Amino acid sequence: MAIKDLPREELMHPGAGSCPACVDLLALRMTLKALGPKTVLVSPASCTASVACGYPKSPFGVPVLTMAFAAGGAAASGVVAALNRLGEDDVNVVVWAGDGGTYDIGLQSMSGAMERGTNYIFVCYNNEIYSNTGVQRSGATPFGAWTTTSWKGKVEQRKDMPAIMLAHRLPYVATASASYIEDLYRKVQKARTIKGPKYLEFHIPCAPGWRFPMERTIEMGRLAVETGAWALFEAENGKVEFNLRSKQILDGKVSRRPIEEYLEPQGRFAHLFRPERDEEALAGIRRFIDGEWDRYHQLATCGIAVG
Repeated sequence: MAIKDLPREELMHPGAGSCPACVDLLALRMTLKALGPKTVLVSPASCTASVACGYPKSPFGVPVLTMAFAAGGAAASGVVAALNRLGEDDVNVVVWAGDGGTYDIGLQSMSGAMERGTNYIFVCYNNEIYSNTGVQRSGATPFGAWTTTSWKGKVEQRKDMPAIMLAHRLPYVATASASYIEDLYRKVQKARTIKGPKYLEFHIPCAPGWRFPMERTIEMGRLAVETGAWALFEAENGKVEFNLRSKQILDGKVSRRPIEEYLEPQGRFAHLFRPERDEEALAGIRRFIDGEWDRYHQLATCGIAVG
């Protein structure tokens, strides 16, 4: 679907107090277009909850339940149970959580809801940090990135949450990027049609937290995909299929751009380039990404579901 063909109805209205050029709310706007008005949004503590859910007002045209950091999956389970009791089986229940509320603090309740087979969509909008609370590291923060709690650069690699969700044997797992909005919209639409627990993870560059100019937000998202730092794929019942530029990379039709093109414009990686290049750290990042793509290739060509 082309952007010009997206629904005209808006379920997200002006008034959210987000940063300029924030693609979290762009992705959420497109998600609501894909799902329609019969949607209940569960928003654990996050940027979204802070800037868009100031009681008693909300910029959303759907009900929103603002919930504690750790309780996204549990809250959604309760909403689904209540709707089932009312006989309302055509309402989309969606958790919209940051990486902190997914990878770390919210992992146990999300995993529990997935294991129980709750019929809902869990969306992680991944900006790779605890952005709203002061740019602390999370389990999604990549190796080498500066944060206020890893001020010499994070020394651990990020978790692979999509792989963890594949290990839950979900009917649908997908990654997307706010810089490829048609792909994101299509995957939300597909998740809407599938019964059971679904997991979507959206890559959301954060200009203030990553320290790059706000007008480059969409460019940063595209560079992440083109350098292989973020892969676009979907998996129905464990069968992995790659999309767009990521599929071209996997098939060998195009090469990954040098990872430095993605890292160097971001102030959070400035210490890897100035006053001199940290070749050892950059080589480690390349090795990690190479290893990820080797594993992706196995998943896509052999049909092996993680777990």
